[in-house]
Amino acid sequence: MEMHESKNVFGEPLVPCSTDPLTGFFRDGCCNTNDQDLGSHTVCVEVSRAFLQFSRERGNDLSTPVEEFGFPGLNPGDRWCLCAARWLEAQKADMAPRVFLQRTHVRALEIVPLAVLREYAADLN
Repeated sequence: MEMHESKNVFGEPLVPCSTDPLTGFFRDGCCNTNDQDLGSHTVCVEVSRAFLQFSRERGNDLSTPVEEFGFPGLNPGDRWCLCAARWLEAQKADMAPRVFLQRTHVRALEIVPLAVLREYAADLN
């Protein structure tokens, strides 16, 4: 099973998102993806308290540890590879967390326009 080329939204090499907590569909620290990643875990975000609550209310509790999956539970300020559609849902509800564009996989652009991601960029001057 091969991964798609690891490029970010600018077409540059993808920068790792987080190794603590260890994130990514492949738990490699990067927002890498392939055709098995149905959720497109491609958007590197800095989770906020408001976003964690929003996600929990929609049935995806990212705060509570799940030991059997090695998931530590997220705290505000943690970086995480988020599903692009979940990020877009949060954006439409005015609850989207900040995004690290250099750490976001180019395939996120299949779901979220770059102009929208740029509005939430944490890594643009």
